[in-house]
Amino acid sequence: MFRKILIANRGEIACRVMVTARKLGIKTVAVYSDADADAKHVAMADEAVHIGPPAVAESYLRADRIIAAALATGAEAIHPGYGFLSENPDFVAAVEAAGLVFIGPPASAIRAMGLKDAAKALMVKAGVPVVPGYHGERQDVAFLAAEADRIGYPILIKARAGGGGKGMRLVEKPADFAAALEGAQREGKASFGDPACLIEKYVTQPRHIEIQVFGDAHGNVIHLFERDCSLQRRHQKVIEEAPAPDMPEHVRAAMGRAAVEAARAIGYAGAGTVEFIVDGSGPLREDGFWFMEMNTRLQVEHPVSETITGLDFVELQLRVAAGEPLPVRQEDLAIDGWAFEARVYAEDVPKGFLPATGVLRYLSFPEGAEFGPGRVRIDSGVRQGDTISPWYDPMIAKVVVHGPTRAAALNMLNAALQDCHVAGSVTNLEFLCALSRHEGFARGEVDTGLIARDIDALTAPPDAPDHVLSLAALGGLGLLREPAGQDPWDLLAGWRHWTEARQFVTLEAAGERFELSVATLGMGRYRASRDGRTVALAVEAAGGTAYRITIDGRRFRADLVADGGTVSVFAAGRSFTFALPDSLADAAEAQASGDTVVAPMPGLVRMAAARPGDAVSQGDVLFVLEAMKMEHALKAPRDGIVAEVFAAAGDQVQDGTLLLTLEAAHG
Repeated sequence: MFRKILIANRGEIACRVMVTARKLGIKTVAVYSDADADAKHVAMADEAVHIGPPAVAESYLRADRIIAAALATGAEAIHPGYGFLSENPDFVAAVEAAGLVFIGPPASAIRAMGLKDAAKALMVKAGVPVVPGYHGERQDVAFLAAEADRIGYPILIKARAGGGGKGMRLVEKPADFAAALEGAQREGKASFGDPACLIEKYVTQPRHIEIQVFGDAHGNVIHLFERDCSLQRRHQKVIEEAPAPDMPEHVRAAMGRAAVEAARAIGYAGAGTVEFIVDGSGPLREDGFWFMEMNTRLQVEHPVSETITGLDFVELQLRVAAGEPLPVRQEDLAIDGWAFEARVYAEDVPKGFLPATGVLRYLSFPEGAEFGPGRVRIDSGVRQGDTISPWYDPMIAKVVVHGPTRAAALNMLNAALQDCHVAGSVTNLEFLCALSRHEGFARGEVDTGLIARDIDALTAPPDAPDHVLSLAALGGLGLLREPAGQDPWDLLAGWRHWTEARQFVTLEAAGERFELSVATLGMGRYRASRDGRTVALAVEAAGGTAYRITIDGRRFRADLVADGGTVSVFAAGRSFTFALPDSLADAAEAQASGDTVVAPMPGLVRMAAARPGDAVSQGDVLFVLEAMKMEHALKAPRDGIVAEVFAAAGDQVQDGTLLLTLEAAHG
């Protein structure tokens, strides 16, 4: 076994690998960019080496610097995690040429599965079922449009070197084909350096089911059952589960055999995932699944499979890479219970799930383990006080639960998500909670279109009850701050002996404003009024951020975090974050309304289409902004003439950056 390994990654996956390495007595080396100097994975490692500035092209994608760091620190092997260089065969070759071990599959296997078109041809040869489509070299628009007509709409355009939903477009009618192809090619070029695309028939009620496989250098290949990853938004997985709902045993066996044959066909060793598209329009059947792609690395969602098999996949990776045979045989494996994983992201759901940034001023997870026994597991690469930067994936944590049945595990997932409290950045926690309560999902009616069909209900902001608004108002006014000294009069902030003092505060959430007045009655008693309704409440500190609130004889427990311009309240299993608006800034924004294009999130300007003096129409695409390797079109807010342009293709911009102004409207 290795004595020291370097982890060529960051964040949650780097921390995850370190947990297992520590368990096995293996020393770890972290690498970090300028943006990650104080990151959790750096603090967890035994050693850490700086490899460059924040941009991934100058740090986490610099194979030469990573290999040099491994050699300088005496590491014997490199674990790639997922993303970055994990599926780069040239990196594997360079690692091995330096006399180091790559903890993953051989470069030949990665090359075989790296291009979707070649991989599908290989799978056809191996007898693995493949979705009908065009996987050839020709890329001219007219030819590909004709192929799409031959296959029959709807079709999927996919960047052949893609993954994670990047460079993928669903096209439902011929008129949309050319624009969708152009966008997929551009995104494929930006994300993977390869604009070539393939075309496939789109299964109208698909499920995304993948099989976890493991191989070793002794010719052994096994599968570790399936994961259902059908709960997706824009081809990005949101909640995964293992096993798959309503999976007949004979179909499970058939999919497992197909996945093992796919791995054998390329001489696979290490952890991998064979992904299938499955017809979910009726009961699952042996002739209703087709090979989609193979991920030649550890997957983000691997914890659900670890949980139902009781195996540590990182440990298996390390043992296989060290030359050991797999310690288990197929007949040794069995499914234990049910597991779910939900990915908690810093993202602005009301703004269309745009990635967000911010300092995590408050972070509290349900009691659990990072890896190991327990019904709740939290895998996270951040801590309270860390910054979610625009440079990397905005994942905050993965919440994993395990229960004896699907219903029990789903209830546990909802409870665990309710106990995740994050302040300092907007998150998708409310959205995840809504998904975990979705009646169709609870019945196992899962397909990749579920979220899109019910997106309005799933993203509707929760109504804030009076006690939440009242507590937020007290926090916004600073009435619940700890007293500065021992003087008992400090406890009566806002109180007046001769009259009832009233203070006013405005709270804002999801575009709605709440105007409240608060009277301090003394000794933790307040009266809050809004829209003619008055609430008398008593508030008692319960330690830290916790408070006990009493209204009309009913007692509630809540957590409150007030900092800067926001107030967050966590109560009754819900999260509420309110902004404290700046009236001067509001006035300036109102004055500029309709005359500007502003970056809605941090990102890279991929395309700037307008120049000063150009006439534009409402809805014209003026900029394409890339954030987390996904493209977002920014459009003209009205008809008009471009006055000034403040950003060009290649610029890195922050949330709120002014990109363009229109000449003042006349009339």
